[in-house]
Amino acid sequence: MKNTARQWKKSNLSSLQKRQSSLERSKEQQAYVIAALFSSVVGTYLDLFFVGIGMYHFPMRLFPEIFTVNIAFTLLILPVSVILFLYLVNRMRILPRCIMILTISTAVIFIEKAAEKLGGFIHHPDWNHAYSFFGYMLFLVIVWRVFRFFK
Repeated sequence: MKNTARQWKKSNLSSLQKRQSSLERSKEQQAYVIAALFSSVVGTYLDLFFVGIGMYHFPMRLFPEIFTVNIAFTLLILPVSVILFLYLVNRMRILPRCIMILTISTAVIFIEKAAEKLGGFIHHPDWNHAYSFFGYMLFLVIVWRVFRFFK
């Protein structure tokens, strides 16, 4: 009789643990989606602002007669990159996470310069690529915080 009661308690506990882990997984997936959408909206509005004040522009973009920003970047590349970033840093401790953010922020400088050479991006002569370094560093920290908040 004792053995049956013990098995019943274990099976109930196992079922509860499975439901909780399923709920946690669902909440984490929602956090990825929310963070990706957040990054897309913030990226789009920042691009609209900086294009509007003439700090840079996108000579090659989808639907140039409609959009002044590169919607392929803000609606596809940025959110997918953010999800990849969050997936990686979510499994890291704080020091490697900080190093990753600094590395990505540094890489953005070189990616922007390469995009300029390919003609996809043109900065105003007064633009300093340090703006991009600090901007992306802040952006990634904020996106990480949004992700953690909703997770």
